[in-house]
Amino acid sequence: MMELVPVIIGVIALAFVQFLYYSVSREDAGTEQMREIASYIQEGANAYMKRQYTTIAYFILALAVVIGVTRGSLSALSFLIGSGLSLTAAFIGMNAATRANVRTAAAAMKSPGKALRIAFWGGAVMGVAIVGLSVLGIGGLYAAFKTILGGAEEAALEAIVPFGLGASLAALFAQLGGGIYTKAADIGADLVGKVEVGIPEDDPRNPAVIADQVGDNVGDCAGRGADLFESFSDNIIGMMILGLAFMTKYGEAGVLFPLLAESLGVLSTIVAILLIREETDNPVKTINVALLTAGVLNAVAFYFLADRMLGDPALFESAILGLAASLFVGLIVQYYTGTGYRPVRDIADASRFGPALNVITGLSVGLESAFLPLIVISVVVAAAYFLAGLYGIAAATVGILSTTGIIMASDTFGPISDNAAGIAEMSGLSDEIRSSLDVLDAVGNTTKAITKGYAMACAVLSAFVLFAAYLQSISSGGSAVAIDIGDPYILVGLILGGTLAFLFSAMAIRAVGRTASEMVAEVRRQFREIPGLLEGKAKPDYAKAVDISTRHALREMIPPTLITLAAPILVGAAFGVKPLGAFIVGGTIVGGLLAVYMINAGGALDNAKKLIESGLHGGKGSDAHKAAVVGDTVGDPLKDTAGPSLHIFVKLITIVALTFAPLFL
Repeated sequence: MMELVPVIIGVIALAFVQFLYYSVSREDAGTEQMREIASYIQEGANAYMKRQYTTIAYFILALAVVIGVTRGSLSALSFLIGSGLSLTAAFIGMNAATRANVRTAAAAMKSPGKALRIAFWGGAVMGVAIVGLSVLGIGGLYAAFKTILGGAEEAALEAIVPFGLGASLAALFAQLGGGIYTKAADIGADLVGKVEVGIPEDDPRNPAVIADQVGDNVGDCAGRGADLFESFSDNIIGMMILGLAFMTKYGEAGVLFPLLAESLGVLSTIVAILLIREETDNPVKTINVALLTAGVLNAVAFYFLADRMLGDPALFESAILGLAASLFVGLIVQYYTGTGYRPVRDIADASRFGPALNVITGLSVGLESAFLPLIVISVVVAAAYFLAGLYGIAAATVGILSTTGIIMASDTFGPISDNAAGIAEMSGLSDEIRSSLDVLDAVGNTTKAITKGYAMACAVLSAFVLFAAYLQSISSGGSAVAIDIGDPYILVGLILGGTLAFLFSAMAIRAVGRTASEMVAEVRRQFREIPGLLEGKAKPDYAKAVDISTRHALREMIPPTLITLAAPILVGAAFGVKPLGAFIVGGTIVGGLLAVYMINAGGALDNAKKLIESGLHGGKGSDAHKAAVVGDTVGDPLKDTAGPSLHIFVKLITIVALTFAPLFL
């Protein structure tokens, strides 16, 4: 009966998603001009997603055939369902975001508090969709495969592993493609519009502005949603496999614990979302109440499951450690990227002396910021292991991932608010309305920064659980596998894993650079060749800029993804399962550190620009502002393309190894 609980909760979650979607869609969409601008954004996002999904489908179908031949038809089916649900969750959430943006702007004309609720509920569609579809997919497959395979838990889980591979592969395509798209448009709009021409952000005369708004949805919404879907799913699968090693201690409850815990986390997310109020004076307050509520409800669920179902209170303590880790990492990220703290102010001060010193200071902040989050994660891993062994580490990861739904809702709230502010600017709404939306946009920047830190912690801890599951999968006779670091082949595996993270990052950043170069050339051309454009007497060719981002993003996302997919298979085939395990460790450590560095460096450079735009050092149009805009464009591909994609990279190499390890034994 317990096996059906995730399926039931998954269905409830999807019903709640439909309620949220309907509630947002029925709100007023504003003036005719607002609806026209919003339609450009929605059409551009849908057109890109359609072309992206068509491209992804070829790779997914080809790999499904390979998995079917090597692992069997059930594994191939699991892979297809995992990738399909990942893309479905991302599409549903993105579609809701493109409807919520204009309605948030329209609501701000009447009540800033109502605008807050619409933006958050629009983001909640993504948050609930990813966790609901995940527990429904994994829970349904586990129940079905167990029945088909005559109740064999191990065989059922072995067939479910490719679900995680499908989710990870789809997520990497979505995050890389969306990141390349949005940052190329953003850089093109900023470098030409702000620096060269001197027009405001989101000015309708800028040809790249619609592509930038579309990018917020396909990158920050769809890409991040697919990222957290695969983190959430991979961790559940990894811990269920790890639970097999603890069957003698916990029985099948040890296998079901992560699935049930995360399912109850879905219910806590729904309750927390319903607590969002139309707060006018302090928008952060109502969001914090929702986050705190979800955390408390999850803690209660952990206690019940750990103490009553497993009979091991130490697992409850380990799960609370995971919840605490997400809080501490979020606070550290806020310190290094927030406008009210020393690191961002130092970058802003350096901008007075030109873009070179702005970038140097920003990169140093990013490097420093990688230290404390990994210390926090190390402490959590050590403490959880002390409390309950390997299963305790997995329980800590369940703890940090239990708030995925509400965290993703607050993250998607960010690009919705950003889009709403852009629509208000392009529609010529009053300064008062734009100011109220700027407040929501500032809150959204904070929630996005927290989410990136949260996603990093999730990625590293999930990779640890997957690595433990990998060691369990290659063990023989139940004995633990030892990896001797003195073995030259093991060292080769470590080196190859670490260097692959650098190669992957280089390809992602260069892809943004190439696409942005063409975008800059196109924006310059339109300003030069379209009579009356700068005077506001003619309309720019938005479609051309959208097409540039679309074509390049779809082409550039393929090579880094294929290299990440192929590398573990090649290492395993050449050196065997133990060097492949070392490869995973090298890729996880280096990839995790690079991700923290890039995301926080980019976030700090971005907020230094915003700090100057608020009036510091001469404000908008000053030399310091122009230097900060250059620094922001350097940070853009770090924080929104390569950095977030590395989250998926560290899990994809492990789940690929876990999927194909039987071939190398």
